[in-house]
Amino acid sequence: MDLLIDFIPALAFYAAYKLYDFYVATGVLIVVSLVMLLISWLRTRKLRKNQVFVAACAVVFGGLTLWLHDPEFLKLKLSLIYGVFCLALIGSQFVGKRVLMERIGESTIKLPPHIWRRLNLLWALFFAFCAGLNLFIARNYSDAVWVNFKLYGFSIMIFVFLLLHAPFLGRYVEPKTE
Repeated sequence: MDLLIDFIPALAFYAAYKLYDFYVATGVLIVVSLVMLLISWLRTRKLRKNQVFVAACAVVFGGLTLWLHDPEFLKLKLSLIYGVFCLALIGSQFVGKRVLMERIGESTIKLPPHIWRRLNLLWALFFAFCAGLNLFIARNYSDAVWVNFKLYGFSIMIFVFLLLHAPFLGRYVEPKTE
């Protein structure tokens, strides 16, 4: 459910961009991000830190985009988010007893600590790659190409990256016994 809530602002941005333009889409992104925060709060009476961070980035960078009428600010938002996720994952390799991926995923899957550390590092590298790729596309291609890649390219990349984990992590999944 959280994944769907996290994806709705991106879909709304994409739809508004296709129907109107970059600036209307930016306004829609800001509003929908804040509405999704409100819905999450009403549903669970708590907010996830990453969701608040992403919404705050949408408000700040989207606001700068609208105020200065420059789409580059919003384009940078995605690299900043991926970069912060990368740094948080790398930092957790050195701070605390458990890496961030273990704290996030321990309720879903049980892995030995050394596997969690590898998985954590792989995700950090993946987010670093995505941050760099976003900057490359934002700087070298049109707004239309960036918008399409933002929705389709990164979604497909994340999905494929997750699928590549399956054979490796599958051996650690314990079947449910009833």
